[in-house]
Amino acid sequence: MLGDFSGEGDLIQLITDDEDETSIKEENYAKEIPILSVRNTVLFPGVVIPITVGRQRSIKLIKKAQKGDKLIGVCAQRNPNIEDPSWDDIYHVGTLAKIVKMIVLPDGNTTIIIQGKKRFKIEEELTEDPYFQASVSYLDETFPKNDKKIEALEQSLKESAFKILQLNPEIPREAQVALDNIDSTSFLTHFLSSNINAPVDSKQKLLEINDGIDRATLLLEFMMKDIQMLELKNEIQKKVHTDIDQQQRDYFLRQQMKVLQTELGDEGPDKEVEELRLRGKRKSGRKMLPPSSIRNWIKS
Repeated sequence: MLGDFSGEGDLIQLITDDEDETSIKEENYAKEIPILSVRNTVLFPGVVIPITVGRQRSIKLIKKAQKGDKLIGVCAQRNPNIEDPSWDDIYHVGTLAKIVKMIVLPDGNTTIIIQGKKRFKIEEELTEDPYFQASVSYLDETFPKNDKKIEALEQSLKESAFKILQLNPEIPREAQVALDNIDSTSFLTHFLSSNINAPVDSKQKLLEINDGIDRATLLLEFMMKDIQMLELKNEIQKKVHTDIDQQQRDYFLRQQMKVLQTELGDEGPDKEVEELRLRGKRKSGRKMLPPSSIRNWIKS
């Protein structure tokens, strides 16, 4: 039985720069680790997120790890609607995480705060009881040093992130502070990959890429699509707002006309128009004398 994630996709996760994924050596971590699946999110190295687990097997896994080295493997679940996932229901590339804090809630659920450490790939599925455990190999990422393309990508990523912040007022302003404090390209891609508005399978693609330039490039593509959608959304909302304003203005003018007509009473403009129309009709109804009659009338 695997765990579940109860957080929202647009959560602004924290990120720390106390260690870079590229500096973490594979031999520092166990080759056999317990596996906890999460729903609706993908954990990236360095990112700190809360996870709520309610299944008994998941709780056993957490308590066991809490008494030991506090390290667990975190893998995203392919279909979040599956309550009892199997090995085939989870992605086999995940992130090793350290339990920072564990909180037992009154309803029996357990919330843990975890920090991603290093990406791994499941090589062998070992056990399912009392919880999933697997043999893994750790993945290294490559980021060229002092590369102009990396510098350009980093600048483009930050500019795109700030653009998204401007277009989406629902994102907490703390996100900009977090961005300003990130000075590592590796951590920047992890942070943005964790927080972009993208489905789990898209984020999983980012997690599985080892080449830093390729990951940053794909991330930038996702962010540009998000910007286009936000701009279109704002344009539609602005047009709808303008149409509503015009309708409200027309309604207000009609109401004002009704008030004026009521105050004018019988002397109102409609009454005057009707009287003028009737007067003109009476005048137009008179018979005109023929020219011969007019001449006879003058002679007499």
